[in-house]
Amino acid sequence: MGTAVIIDILGSMVIGGILLLILFQMNDNATQNTYNFSGELAVQQNLVTTVEVLEYDFRKIGYCEDPQALPNPEENAILLADTNRIRFLTDVMEPPYNNPHGDGTLDIIEYRLGPATELSGTQNPNDKILYRIVNGVSKGVNLGITEFKIKYFMDKSNGKGGTTLGEIKPASWPIIYTPGTPTGITALEIDIKVENTAAYDAGQNPYRSAFWRQIRLSSRNIKR
Repeated sequence: MGTAVIIDILGSMVIGGILLLILFQMNDNATQNTYNFSGELAVQQNLVTTVEVLEYDFRKIGYCEDPQALPNPEENAILLADTNRIRFLTDVMEPPYNNPHGDGTLDIIEYRLGPATELSGTQNPNDKILYRIVNGVSKGVNLGITEFKIKYFMDKSNGKGGTTLGEIKPASWPIIYTPGTPTGITALEIDIKVENTAAYDAGQNPYRSAFWRQIRLSSRNIKR
């Protein structure tokens, strides 16, 4: 075998190796892109699902199909307020769902964010469970929520004969309200952040995330 033949064989091996590495890299990039796009879609879907349920419940704070069951909702509807937890009275639609507005019986709903240690089995160290507790029955699901914050606002005089919204900043949270004691709360600001529970390569590619903020969400039942 001549020297030229050996050189040709070595050259073809080198070129073949390069092409093989390029092929592997292209396959890895395609897999990573697919994973990232799927992750972004899942994040958006999880955020939309969370927001739809949360907005529906929050806009019904202080509502009851039977108005006599909850007199003065601005004084009685909110039972507990915290920066990542709230408990309030409302009227939840129950089976057989004949009336979409509720059955006239008061229900207690609580939203609270669990600790990150509950989801130590997931890759993302920051994801938490957002609990929806109805009449003591807790339902929580991991949708990749990493942030759930609530700000509370009350009407204040603007010195011009009208009112403006001012943030409520107590010295300590949570605040537990007793029935008949006006909370002063007329609007809420809600922040929610959702991330992937896992990433293709957490070291090189951060978790995909989506953020939603509802500014000045108000239930007309608690606004005087």
